[in-house]
Amino acid sequence: MDYGAKLSKDDGDSLPNSSDYRKIIGKPLYLSNTRPDISFAIGKLSQFLDCPTTNHLQLAHSILRYIKNSPAAGLFFSANSDLSLIGFSDSDWVGCPDLQRLVSAYCFYVGSSLVTWKSKKRVTIIASSSEVEYRALALATREA
Repeated sequence: MDYGAKLSKDDGDSLPNSSDYRKIIGKPLYLSNTRPDISFAIGKLSQFLDCPTTNHLQLAHSILRYIKNSPAAGLFFSANSDLSLIGFSDSDWVGCPDLQRLVSAYCFYVGSSLVTWKSKKRVTIIASSSEVEYRALALATREA
C-alpha cells in the first residue's frame, strides 16, 4: 500500500454488500498486533467499514496477498541487541482528507526491535505546521 496516498470515501464505486469487505478487514485486524508491517494499512482501510468502495477492496486484497507471501514477517527481538531506546514521531497536517484532521504518529525501538507504535487522528484545529510537529513530538515524549 502506498503510505502517502490519501484514501477517501469517494475513491471508486460503492460496494453493494459491505459484509465481505468487513470480513476481509476484520481478520487481519487481530494479526496487526504482531505485524507492524500491515498495521498502518489495516488501520487506514478499517476507517471505511461503513462505506467501502472497489478501490478499498482492491487494497484489502493486496494486503491479503502480502500476508500470504510473507508468513514469517513480524516482530523480532534479538538477544544480541543493545538496550538503547530510539523513537520517531511524525505528523500529517491534513492526513484525513474526508474530515480535514491532523494525523500524528510515533514508534519506539529498543535496540533494533520495534516495541510500540501509534497513529492517531486529532480533533483540534491547528494553525501552523510547526505547531503540528510540536504536538506530535509531545505525544511521542509522553509515550517514552
